[in-house]
Amino acid sequence: MVRRVFFSFHYKRDAWRTQEVRNIGAIHGSKPVSPNEWETVRKKGIAATKQWINKQLKRKTCLIVLIGTETANRKWVRYEIEKAWEEKKGVLGIYIHNLKDRYQEQCEQGENPLESLPLTRKDLRMVVHNPPQKTSKKAYAHIEQNIADWVETAIAIREEYP
Repeated sequence: MVRRVFFSFHYKRDAWRTQEVRNIGAIHGSKPVSPNEWETVRKKGIAATKQWINKQLKRKTCLIVLIGTETANRKWVRYEIEKAWEEKKGVLGIYIHNLKDRYQEQCEQGENPLESLPLTRKDLRMVVHNPPQKTSKKAYAHIEQNIADWVETAIAIREEYP
């Protein structure tokens, strides 16, 4: 079963890496937002941005947080995590620092954005995966091989809580 997911990430730094993960066929993610579209939404203010995110999360079963160097500090990533949890969606974190960007560079591993949120439970941390491979191709292959199972686990864990 192909799951419908919403990707949460730091747009400016990780859009390229995120696109690599989106290309995996085991999941169906939302249409990528263009830089112009995101700026248009953001310029309309906080309420409009929340409304846009809420609309994007509709009919999704899982939020996948793609964790790069600065993801944990992003206001909208934090909002998306909280909203997805509130709506009883699975929440999955995947570290993407070993995937190369468009300049063929890897980045530093960032903090886990799920650990600093008040909703975090020890069980939720089990749904954060850090591919052990150091090369981009091997890290990508690890994500590709496991992402469908990770999504199912995240959904199952969330369904256990009221």
